[in-house]
Amino acid sequence: MALSLPANPDLERFRRDARALQRAVRSARPDAVDHVARLHPSGAPDDPTTFALADAQLVLARTYGFASWPRLRAYLRVAAPLTRDPGALDPTTAAGGEGPHPDGSPSAVAALACLTYSGDDEPDRWARAARMLDADPSLVARGVVVAAVAGDPDALRTHLAADPAAATREDGPFRWPPLLYLVYSRVPQRDPVAAARLLLDAEADPDSGYLWQGLPTPFTALTGVLGEGESGPARQPRHPQWRALAGLLLDRGADPNDRQALYNRMFGRDDSHLELLLARGLGRPASEVWTRRLGVTAETVEEMLARQVAWARDHGFAGRLDLFVAHGLADPSVATDLPPVRVPAGRTALHEAAFMDDVEQVRALLSAGADPEARDAVHGTRPYEWARWARADEAAAVLREVTTGVADAD
Repeated sequence: MALSLPANPDLERFRRDARALQRAVRSARPDAVDHVARLHPSGAPDDPTTFALADAQLVLARTYGFASWPRLRAYLRVAAPLTRDPGALDPTTAAGGEGPHPDGSPSAVAALACLTYSGDDEPDRWARAARMLDADPSLVARGVVVAAVAGDPDALRTHLAADPAAATREDGPFRWPPLLYLVYSRVPQRDPVAAARLLLDAEADPDSGYLWQGLPTPFTALTGVLGEGESGPARQPRHPQWRALAGLLLDRGADPNDRQALYNRMFGRDDSHLELLLARGLGRPASEVWTRRLGVTAETVEEMLARQVAWARDHGFAGRLDLFVAHGLADPSVATDLPPVRVPAGRTALHEAAFMDDVEQVRALLSAGADPEARDAVHGTRPYEWARWARADEAAAVLREVTTGVADAD
């Protein structure tokens, strides 16, 4: 069973939840008793009034995918030093605890330059960081973090000559090693491949990563290189040199079974990342270094592949299914007789294509009669508004011409 935890998991919260479950079962609340019946090895208690706290803790642990309460506690203990919440640590916002940080400081440049996988990710931040670097070229000499953000091998070489341990030391606003700042940076970089090679030669870990808000699927260096995610490819783009950087990381031993990277890239139709990873061992046993670090795996390789295949099948990504079948990672039957594309949460296929800036698909759907006025069930907005929010400029330009009330308003 794949692990599934709330953001920023906290032992005290789980203790409170276990006590609440115990009280609910002792009160014979039907939903609580049914929950225990599904997850406790002995099923529902014969006498709910005797339901013990230890039993409630076991059920709670199994709710989140852990075999036992001690296993959940062990995970939280190991995860604590690996946990980061970049959005909360960002020194350029009030969430960072310091209030707005002065433009031009190394901390501000590093924070603004990098993907944080928060709601703040957008091109304006990276442009602001780039302007700071242009305005003060000496910033790269003021610390290894900014040198990594700028992908400047000469500056990195100078820093490492003076302090070799800086290649692996966690530093900067997000308490990351330099390699993560390099691969999550989205400002124009001088030579990121040479800079990454320099860090790796200095013992940087190709499987460097952190636990985003304490969740058990690590955001690794490979995750940062491949980019994208739930906010779309314009707000969370892949690294401009993702192919070369990913190849370098994999050559140096990075695990190709990168669950978070695969999740982030699964939303669009492009399969270039899969072609690269499949050629490097995706789907086959690999280092599983993060399983060793955490003592648990967020999802098995089989669960990871099943999720990818299910998404591709539900969204009609026939080419992706063919890739998995060709590599022996899916049954050939999945690529035949595809079901109609499933549209979740009331959004249409046109909403999805607009969000992903998939102009080819947007045009194809419009030609097939897709309604540009359709509103999703959550936000009540049309595909054009989805494209605008996602900074999907090309899709927005196409939809602007067929959506009422926007051509004159913009």
